Amino acid sequence: MYSHQLLKPDGRPLTLYSRYPIDGEIVAPSPSNQPVQANPHLRWHPLRGEWVAYAAHRQARTFMPPPEYNPLAPTKDPQFPTEIPQGKYDIAVFDNRFPSMALTAHDPPDCIVPTMPANGVCEVVVFTQNSQLTLGVLELEHLDLLLQVWGDRTRILGANPQIQYVLPFENKGVEVGVTLHHPHGQIYAYPFIPPVPARMLEQQQAYYQEHQRGILADLIQQEIKDNQRIIYQDDHAIAFVPV
Repeated sequence: MYSHQLLKPDGRPLTLYSRYPIDGEIVAPSPSNQPVQANPHLRWHPLRGEWVAYAAHRQARTFMPPPEYNPLAPTKDPQFPTEIPQGKYDIAVFDNRFPSMALTAHDPPDCIVPTMPANGVCEVVVFTQNSQLTLGVLELEHLDLLLQVWGDRTRILGANPQIQYVLPFENKGVEVGVTLHHPHGQIYAYPFIPPVPARMLEQQQAYYQEHQRGILADLIQQEIKDNQRIIYQDDHAIAFVPV
């Protein structure tokens, strides 16, 4: 895996990843030269017992533009820059212009419930320069690179002491709130462990305390024995439908 780090005119970092060496002359574009000044905050939800992000500035984010104004496509005209440059590379990662969390967040508003700055990171991962493709049709070598990219970003973001949990995911479909159809995903780096993974961690810890074995290892063996929900299995990995 090759990577090349750049800085956008508005100050946001851009990292290009490729299976091949990347041209060091590539210049990072940005739809705007103005620094991102997002200041999201978290509010404690007393009934659900969890933090909820508030980011009013996201109301101004790009929404379903026509193909010729796709901000995730490579820049064609320097007078109308997009988020990613022209050049030979496979995947691009950059800070979201409209983040739900930001390491620079500060001074949360006073409220009847506890609040705190949403000090996290929201990155956009452009899976491919080709807007007509989908994650499911990318070459296996490209998917392998994407997994390496997720791992690299998790390592880098997780090294920040402010970050407690890193979540890479695909953005696809208006049903989940996608505003751009170009094949892409995001990475959320949280200042806390979200409720669902926190509960899963508790379950795994409790299981280990009782059995002195990992719950995933036992579950995998049960699935192999049952042989009803396995999608794929080889010497290194297994995938199955949750019971």
